[in-house]
Amino acid sequence: MSRLELELVTVDAFTDTPFAGNPAAVAFVDRFPDDLLMQSVAREMNLSETAFVVARGDGDHDLRWFTPTTEVELCGHATLAAAHLLGGTARFHTASGVLGCTVAPDGWIEMDFPADRPVATEPPTTLGLPGLVWYGRGRWDALAVVDDASQVRELVPDLRGIAAAGTRLVIVTAAGDRPDIDCVNRAFAPNAGVAEDPVTGSAHCTLAEYWGDRLGLDVLVGEQASSRGGIVRMRRADGRVVIAGQAVTVAHSHMAVPELPPG
Repeated sequence: MSRLELELVTVDAFTDTPFAGNPAAVAFVDRFPDDLLMQSVAREMNLSETAFVVARGDGDHDLRWFTPTTEVELCGHATLAAAHLLGGTARFHTASGVLGCTVAPDGWIEMDFPADRPVATEPPTTLGLPGLVWYGRGRWDALAVVDDASQVRELVPDLRGIAAAGTRLVIVTAAGDRPDIDCVNRAFAPNAGVAEDPVTGSAHCTLAEYWGDRLGLDVLVGEQASSRGGIVRMRRADGRVVIAGQAVTVAHSHMAVPELPPG
């Protein structure tokens, strides 16, 4: 049986400090391996996302993302990690369309993502969130707004109850508690095999719409208040959200795995 040689690079995204932000593994490959093999590699890496990137003939790249248990349609921090490894400027063809990345004058990488406006709906009774003041759902995720940032920071989540919401993520958020932070959040994804995601770029497609409307702002800064923590810039524009962050490379690894037969 032939073996597939994979070089994976681990990048901490939405931070400029190693061992903070959200780590993603990125593998540049000539072609996408078998889906089961990619899922197995992601499970072995055991990060919230492992990204596979294939160069196209036109200079763009195809990009897919896997959690330890499933493939997802959109991931911010692994896109940021891949763009970082490509020098910051890249165009990715994904399940969520073309995602363009550019380098801002201050060195932050900006990613052009689809907006995901949440719609108010009845919250599940299983959430167990004190101080819940608003609940809604977007295309992928649920947004739960609570009274105060301290409730977000100090939350001990009921992961079983959160999973019962039936969404990819449940984002718990409140208004910012510092002058330079517009909103604070934490994100939980037990249905995707991730108890708490350290910093979730795609969640800010929803956060930008909710807090932008509520605060009357098109440019916002969010803090994801996980134990690792991260800062995400957001800019709303024509049904899109430009999400910006920093990234730092922290590790290189080599994996040799048996290739699965076709079919």
